[in-house]
Parts: sequence; C-alpha cells; structure tokens
Amino acid sequence: MKTYFNWSSGKDSALALYYLLKDTIYKVDLLVTTVNQDFNRVSMHGLHENLLDAQVKSIGLPLKKIYLSGNVSMASYDRTMKAMMQELKKADYHTAAFGDIFLEDLKTYRENKLKEVGVNAVFPLWKKDTKKIMRQFLALGFKAITVCVNAKLLDKKFVGRIIDEAFINELPPAVDVCGENGEFHTFVFDGPIFKYPIDFELGNTVFKRYNTSEKTRSTAIKKDKKNTWDNAFWYCDLLLKDKR
Repeated sequence: MKTYFNWSSGKDSALALYYLLKDTIYKVDLLVTTVNQDFNRVSMHGLHENLLDAQVKSIGLPLKKIYLSGNVSMASYDRTMKAMMQELKKADYHTAAFGDIFLEDLKTYRENKLKEVGVNAVFPLWKKDTKKIMRQFLALGFKAITVCVNAKLLDKKFVGRIIDEAFINELPPAVDVCGENGEFHTFVFDGPIFKYPIDFELGNTVFKRYNTSEKTRSTAIKKDKKNTWDNAFWYCDLLLKDKR
C-alpha cells in the first residue's frame, strides 16, 4: 500500500517510520514535512532546514516540503494541507502515516481531514506505553537531542540535551517521557533508519514567547479544555557540520 509519512524530524517519527519500513503492508516511499517559510525551519521544532535535508538524505527517502507562514491561520493551513493531500492522492498515495501516540483530538483531526480526500491514516505507535517506546528507541540505537522544550514545564537545562537514561530520570513526574503533550521536541541524528549519522554542533540557546496569533493553529487542533495554551519555549539552535 503506497504510503507517505508525515515526518517531524523527531524521535516518535523516527521510531514509527522504523516500524513501517519493516511492515509488509505499507510501502513508505515519501516523507512530508511542514516548514516555516519565514525562517526556513521545521515547524514547532525550530530546526534549520539544512539539517532536515541532511537527515532525509541519510534516510534515503524523498521529501516533500510544505511551506507555511509562521503565523498561518487555521483556515489557510487547512486549505494548504488539503491541496497537498489531494495532489498525493492523485499520485496513488492512499495512506498517510503519523508518529502520534495518544492525543485523541489530534488523531481525530488528522483522520477527519484525510477522510475528506479519501485517504486513510495509520499510527504505528498509537496507544503504546511511552516508557516502553522510549526504552525501545534507545535499545535500537537511535540517538536524539532536544531542540525545543516547553518553558512552562521544563527549564533551560533540558534543551540541547541528548536523550538518554540520565535525561529521562531527571524529567519531572508530570512530564511524559516521550514529550507527547508537547513538553519537548527532538532531532534524531542517528539510528537504524540512517545510512550515516548527521554531524552537527550546538549553537545558541534562545527563549521565545509567542503571541496569540502565532498559536492559532495548534490551539485549534489541540482544543485545550481550559482555553489556555503554552506560549513560551526554550530552543537550542543546531548547526550542520557535515557537508555531504
């Protein structure tokens, strides 16, 4: 079954893709990623586009980039994504894959939007125990570093950190070990789906607070019951060293 994978550049995407590449039902031969066109960075993760390019080159799959404004409205986002899904459907992609684990609202949103164009959704990690997911991720030899953390839940020391047992043990009890509630985002730079590791160095660590308009899309999808949203994040800039 011809399948495209919605690639975030992070650990959940990497493990979900690993599962699907070994699956005999789904044939993943395309990655799709949204990129903030104002800064040429992966949406939410804040990752430089050239690191994304290096990552998918090592994976060995083609990448389709969806460029969006940094303050894109929900309506504009839906129109852009629907056009992309329709284009891929015409190219015989009948399945879209995601690395989501347990966010019901987000899963429903994805399924409903895909249903509008006649595309199925598959979630290889859905409802799996996040502690087990993280243990398997590390046991398989994947390597990841945090590039963005929610400043409301984690302090500065958690950004720019390699994901390992020490990192996991230091997480506050209320923080999901996979960061599935948006507590942190990662960049995967090595593992069994890579031909070679991505060589990078740490850049500056910066704090950013978003205004309401910049959070419109994620708020609409997540549907926070308290009608509040987290708007402050620590980012660690990664700089590509490998020029392959």
